Amino acid sequence: MQLLEPRATPSKLMQWAAPPIAICLTLVVGAVLFWSLGVSPPKAFYVFFIEPLETSNGWSELVLKASPLILIAQGLALGFRARIYNIGAEGQLLMGAIFASAVAIWTDGSTAWWVLPAMVLAGALGGGLWGALPAWLKTHFNAEETLTTLMLTYVATFFLSWLVSVPWRDPGGSNFPQSIMFGDAALFTPLFEGLRINTSVYITIAAVVIFQIFVSRSFTAFQLAVGGQAPAAARYAGFSARKAVWLSLIISGLTAGIAGAGEVAGPIGQLTLSLSPGYGYAAIIVAWVGRLHPLGIVLSGFLMAMIYIGGDAGQVSLQLPSAITGLFQGMLLFFLLGADAFVNYRIKRRKVVQLNKVAA
Repeated sequence: MQLLEPRATPSKLMQWAAPPIAICLTLVVGAVLFWSLGVSPPKAFYVFFIEPLETSNGWSELVLKASPLILIAQGLALGFRARIYNIGAEGQLLMGAIFASAVAIWTDGSTAWWVLPAMVLAGALGGGLWGALPAWLKTHFNAEETLTTLMLTYVATFFLSWLVSVPWRDPGGSNFPQSIMFGDAALFTPLFEGLRINTSVYITIAAVVIFQIFVSRSFTAFQLAVGGQAPAAARYAGFSARKAVWLSLIISGLTAGIAGAGEVAGPIGQLTLSLSPGYGYAAIIVAWVGRLHPLGIVLSGFLMAMIYIGGDAGQVSLQLPSAITGLFQGMLLFFLLGADAFVNYRIKRRKVVQLNKVAA
């Protein structure tokens, strides 16, 4: 009989080696998958990871998709360090987009400079409030945050669907569920002519710097880490568990909300049902692959963005199914969790003693 038992001191080297191992295993299984679909693995990997970056537009799309993933994952990692698992960043992104869009719609036609900053602040407010609700449920009713954050995502999705279908639907949009196109004052400025990358990436860069300083030098970040790794020691030291819950969920909701504002005020330019291809869920994988470290999250964010644009290229060039992107994301998470299991645990063999009953 074999059982898993915790390792006394997990290897720090193997903890950082786990993501590359998971990536390699994902590529190996991906090659088998491509072969089973009748596609040459070398050709498929070229289309996935090389071809999209042969043009400036490909690099623009890479940064554009990596930006919200990195921003959301920075906030999620803060809570994950404290063992507070926010699974509802997708819903918080949607609420941030809704709040930001409300500012753009209500100020339609205005050319005031403050419209865009107000949208970003409104997006942060919307995401933060959607994170505060499960924090309140957790601290007052001990409701599991993994369930409440996930369930609130469905509430946000249906709320968005109602808004763009009834009160905010564009009267000139041929009955499509979408809002009006936002004015120039409500949009981020493109960085390069002809490319979709825009100044919203500066927010992500600032967030990475802020979170790096916060994690490395803040006593509050130390409290969160101790609370997650050694709850008994945190209680003995007088660290507040309630504070950790509120801080983690609100900050992670805030970053997701700003990412939502960046989407509607950036490449999309309006509020639609398809404003997010699942950034809130993919950011969970980004946080773990990046080892919950601000700089590691940057690298994993670009990897996940590469999977997104590679999946799109594979659909066009190789006629691969649209589910290929989600499949690669799922395999990456599966192999990472498996690698982490063997880093933190070891297999211990136990002998099973069989007692033979002798009939009297």
